[in-house]
Amino acid sequence: MSTDDVMQLVYLSIWGVVLIGYLLVARATNIGQSLRHAVLWGLIFVGVAAAFGLWENLRDTRRATVTGDGEIVLRAGSDRHFKLDLRVNGTPVEFILDTGASDIVLSQADAARVGFNPDTLPYLGQARTANGVVGLARVELSEVVLAEGGLEFRDTDVPAFVNEGVLDVSLLGMGYLSRYARIAIEGDRLILQR
Repeated sequence: MSTDDVMQLVYLSIWGVVLIGYLLVARATNIGQSLRHAVLWGLIFVGVAAAFGLWENLRDTRRATVTGDGEIVLRAGSDRHFKLDLRVNGTPVEFILDTGASDIVLSQADAARVGFNPDTLPYLGQARTANGVVGLARVELSEVVLAEGGLEFRDTDVPAFVNEGVLDVSLLGMGYLSRYARIAIEGDRLILQR
């Protein structure tokens, strides 16, 4: 929880206490009924707060859809990133589309899941990132598949790198995106077409 979240919780809690206090004082003649009303309003308050807090997660339909023209359309998530699930060597991997990355860059966890041992890879390359300079190990992905809504784009022998540093989500860079005939960003939508 961030400091802003804590402050908002404190602010809303104060309003909740004020509301409950008002209900108790206003209905002092019938304390039982006032308590029932206070509990009911408290539950309503908690329900609204929970719905508000979960709204972005419920609304976060970032996954791809397919148009009749054979386009794959991605919606940006609540974090404003375009995320895409691909099958790499038969294993589902979530990627963030990163036009600033030259190639596909796998996190160590994803590299292990798709069949590489990050501990034995030769990290001979380097990249400058927001986290500083990190080592890169060149690998070749036997198969990368983007499958959505009956549409399937399959690539074989795809060059990629494994990041030696900390990387939460693997990156889908321009080396992969350049395989598409059309890449367009329109508002919160990214359109890919082959």
